[in-house]
Amino acid sequence: MTARRMHLVAYLKTGPTANHPGAWRHPEAALDDIFDPGRYEHIARVLEDARFDACFYADTFGLPDIHGGNFDAYLRMGGQISYLDPLVVLPVMARVTKHLGLGATLSTTLLHPYWIARTLASLDLLSGGRMAWNIVTSATDLEARNFGMDGIPGKEERYDRAEEVVAACNALWESWDEGAIVADREGGVFVDPTKVRYTNFEGRYVRTRGPLAMPRTPQVRPVFMQAGSSDRGRDFAARWAELVFCTPHTMADGIAFTSDLKARMAKFDRAPQDCKVLPSFMTVIGETQAIAQEKYEYLQSLIDPDAQRMLNSALMGVDLSKVASPEEMRARQGNQGIVGSQDRVLQVMRQEGIGFQDAVAKPRSLLVGTPATIADTLEEWFTAGACDGFIITPTVHPRMFEEFCRLVVPELQRRGLFRREYAGATLRENLARA
Repeated sequence: MTARRMHLVAYLKTGPTANHPGAWRHPEAALDDIFDPGRYEHIARVLEDARFDACFYADTFGLPDIHGGNFDAYLRMGGQISYLDPLVVLPVMARVTKHLGLGATLSTTLLHPYWIARTLASLDLLSGGRMAWNIVTSATDLEARNFGMDGIPGKEERYDRAEEVVAACNALWESWDEGAIVADREGGVFVDPTKVRYTNFEGRYVRTRGPLAMPRTPQVRPVFMQAGSSDRGRDFAARWAELVFCTPHTMADGIAFTSDLKARMAKFDRAPQDCKVLPSFMTVIGETQAIAQEKYEYLQSLIDPDAQRMLNSALMGVDLSKVASPEEMRARQGNQGIVGSQDRVLQVMRQEGIGFQDAVAKPRSLLVGTPATIADTLEEWFTAGACDGFIITPTVHPRMFEEFCRLVVPELQRRGLFRREYAGATLRENLARA
């Protein structure tokens, strides 16, 4: 048995696909229940029964139209689209669970801190302290234009604003003291006003008077998630994040990223264990290696040749069908693009010795094997210091999660690498006491 245990978080979308551009075409993929609350109740129960720390919904505030200059391909080939606002389905999932953490993606560039703080506090109260905020600065002009802006600001300005938005939200969440609601029927006092105060936050980019019109929540603030891989993004994570989502191509890349991030935390007076680094894996599981390989080959055959390039165009903020090199990509991007996605493509080029166009068209690597061999790989990454656990991203939904929870999780538990029961009442407590 090991004293250190890994964390597991599920990556979800309110749509037919997430990262694997062909999985929605699989005959076992659920497509007709996207607007049925039962879809979200089911996956929440599956993940909680397996003792996952949390799930979170990735989200883009718009319909990508970068590839080919329009949204035709993204719609036709089933790109990563949020067909429902995740904030609508999270309460549905909270209602049928007691321990599973629930994460929402909200943009500090597009949304005001009062709205963010109010929404997440409401959900934290309703869930009994299980909310997480996946903090993004957004990275595409299309999202900015949907919110009335001419285009997305530069990265430095976005992170400067993000620092203020998070600080303002923290001040709002602290605007009520513990025990402010006294509900004294005989004395005629419902809330003690001496325990509520104005926030009066004023920065360069945002200001808010406060206070919130709701009490302090079980966690006070939601767990902070973040996925920035740029130098500025890593500093932001080192200051604020409690969970970091990353996509390294190899274990060596994972070790380098984790080591760098945790070293940065010292200048913000944070201990390395205060932030959990979780790389993303998609799995294909079979009773034997041969069966797993056959399932993998069929799954990959469902990918349209241009679908991965289309997906990467949305992530990198440039039409990759018209770009021949990393240098040309950077020249065309302007302020758009996610550095972590760019880094992964460059890692693929370096590790596999292939050109840029081949790399951007290459589907993400999948972890293919039996429950034991998949657990072997996860254990190797975990014990080598490449991570603190994993983001599990679906291929065929919900089958892949069902198989992972039924087959791989018990193997990890048998090895003493993963919890058998939840240790805390809130998400933050479960992250601290795995």
